[in-house]
Amino acid sequence: MKRFHSGRNIAGVTLIEVMISVLILGIGMLGVAAMQTTALRNNQSAMQRSQIVMQTYTILDAMRANRDAALIGKYNTAGMVCKPPTGGSLIQNDQAAWLGALQNTIGGDPTTTCGSIACLDGNCKVSIQWDDSRAADASQSRTGSATQTLDTVTQL
Repeated sequence: MKRFHSGRNIAGVTLIEVMISVLILGIGMLGVAAMQTTALRNNQSAMQRSQIVMQTYTILDAMRANRDAALIGKYNTAGMVCKPPTGGSLIQNDQAAWLGALQNTIGGDPTTTCGSIACLDGNCKVSIQWDDSRAADASQSRTGSATQTLDTVTQL
C-alpha cells in the first residue's frame, strides 16, 4: 500500500502558538511585578513599625533615667501630641527629641505622626499613631484605617 505525501513537511510552530505563549508569559510577568510592588509596600510598613518600636524604647529609657518625674506624671501628655514641646526643661527636651526623631524616621507629614504618654502608679503607656496608607493595597483588601496605632505598656 502506497502512502500519499504532500510536497511539504509540517515542521515548527504556528503563529497562533507563539502568540499564546507570549500572552501567557506577559500575564506571568505582570503577576511578578504586582507581587514585587506589594512586597515593597509591606516592607516599608514593617520598617516603619520597627522604627516606631525603637523610638518607643528611647522615650521609655529617658523616663527610666528620670524615674521620679515620670512616676508623678511629669512626662504625661494631654492626648496625642504631634508638635514637639518647646522649653528648656529636661522633660520637654526628652519629649521634643522623641517626637522629632519619631517624625524624622517615619517621614511623611509631621501632623500625622503623633505620640502620647500616660503614667499612673508606675505603669506607663506610650502610644504612637502614624499614617500607614502606603501599605494599603489598591484593592483595599486590608480592613480598617490607614492610621495605625502602636501601644506599649510597661512598668517603670
